Amino acid sequence: MRLTLSRLNNLKNIGNFGPLNIFTMNKFEKAFQKLDPIIAALGRSPWLQTISVSMVSTIAITLIGSISVLLIVFPIDSVHQFFVATKMIPVFSGVATCTLGILALYVTFFMARHLVSHYDVDIDGSLCGIASVMTFLIVTPLADAEGNIASIPLTWLGVQGVFSAMLIGLGVGRLFIFVVQRGWTIKMPKGVPPMISRVFQGLLPFLTVGLVALLINRAFMETPWGSFHQCIYTLIQQPLKGLGGSLLAFLLVTLIMQIFWFLGIHGTNVVLPLVTPIWLAMDLENLAAWQNGQELPNVLGLAFFNIVTWGGLALGLVLLMCLSRSKQFKQVGRLALTPALFGITEPVIFGTPLVMNYHLMVPFITNNAIAITLSWALIKMGLVAKIVGAQTIFGLPLGFFASIGGATSIVLLHLFLQLILSPLLWFPWFKLAEKEALKREAEEAN
Repeated sequence: MRLTLSRLNNLKNIGNFGPLNIFTMNKFEKAFQKLDPIIAALGRSPWLQTISVSMVSTIAITLIGSISVLLIVFPIDSVHQFFVATKMIPVFSGVATCTLGILALYVTFFMARHLVSHYDVDIDGSLCGIASVMTFLIVTPLADAEGNIASIPLTWLGVQGVFSAMLIGLGVGRLFIFVVQRGWTIKMPKGVPPMISRVFQGLLPFLTVGLVALLINRAFMETPWGSFHQCIYTLIQQPLKGLGGSLLAFLLVTLIMQIFWFLGIHGTNVVLPLVTPIWLAMDLENLAAWQNGQELPNVLGLAFFNIVTWGGLALGLVLLMCLSRSKQFKQVGRLALTPALFGITEPVIFGTPLVMNYHLMVPFITNNAIAITLSWALIKMGLVAKIVGAQTIFGLPLGFFASIGGATSIVLLHLFLQLILSPLLWFPWFKLAEKEALKREAEEAN
C-alpha cells in the first residue's frame, strides 16, 4: 500500500495545490525517494511481519479472556449474583487463567511458527512452535509445592513473560531455520509415509533447540537474576514499559504512524507491531487489577489507543463531506459513511485523497495526537474512568467498540471524540479544501 512516484505526479495535477504547495511537494517527493527503500525494507522484514501476525493471532485468545474477566466483575448486581448462584465465577476465572494467564505460551508458539513460514525451508511450522513452547518451559523456574511436587508458577506464563516469549519464539524459529538450511536433518528413504518422514526431519532441529535451552537455563541460574525470564523482564520489559508506555511515546508513535499514512504507507501495519507487546502488557496488568478489585495501574494501553484513535478520527471528515456543497466531496462522503461508522476509513483516505493532500495534512497527521492528549487529561482528572484493558475486535460500530472499556464514561468519551471533536478539528482545513473544490467544479461547468 505504498505511494508510487507516478501517484505523486498525478496528485500534482488535480488542482488542489498552489505554487508554494507544489514546491513543498517536490521537496517531499525527494525525501520520499530517500526513505522509500528503508520503509520498503521494514515492510518486507520477516521479523516485523512475524511480530505483527503473531500478536494479531492472539486476538481471539485475549478477547475470550477479556470477556471472562468482564463477566467475573459484571457491573449489574442481579446478573453477578446469578453467576455466583450458578457457580459460574470459578469457570470464568479458569477461562481467564487459561487465556490471559498463560498468554506468553501462545505468543512464543505463534512467533516461532510464523517466522519459519517467512523462509524458504521445508519444515513444519507447528513443530517449530512446539519446540518454542518447550524451550520457554525449560527456562521457566519451577516451584516446589508441599510434598516436594514440582509445579509451574503462572508468574512468567502471563504478562510478565510476554517479552521473553517473543525473544524465545524468534530465537527458536531462527535456530530451526539455521539447522534446516544446512541440511542437518534426518532424511528417510522413499516409501516412508510423509507424516513419519516429517517427524524425523524435525528431530535434529528439535534436539538442538532442547540442548540450547538446557544450557541457557543452567547459565542463567548463575546470574543475579536467577532465570532468563527475570533477566528479560528486568533489563528489557520494565524499561520499555517506562519508555513506550508514556504519554510522550504514545504521541510520538501516532505522529509517525500518521506521517506514514500521509505518504501512502499503511502506518498502522509498520509501527503498531513494535509497541503492541508493551501496550498489551499494560492492558493485562489493568485486567488483572480489575479482576481483583484493585486500582487500575495504567491510564494508557493498547485498548486506550484503539478506542481513542478509532478510525483515525476520520469519521468527522466524512460527516462534513456528507454536508458539503461540493459534488466531489459529497459523493465521497456518502460512499465512505457506512464503512466509517464501523471504523473502516480507507475509502475516505484514498478516495479524497488524504494521501499527500496538503490542504488536509495538518488534521490528518495531528488529530489522533490531540485526541490522545485530551483523553489522557480527562482520565487523569477523574472525569473519565480508566480503561480496564479488555480487548475487542475490529469492525464493531461506533459506540459499541468502546463498550468493552468498562464504564459508561468511556463510551461517552468515544462518542464525543468521533462526533464532536473530530468534525471540529477537520472543519477549518476542510473548508479551505472545499473552497478549492467548488472553484474547480465551477470552472469545469463553464
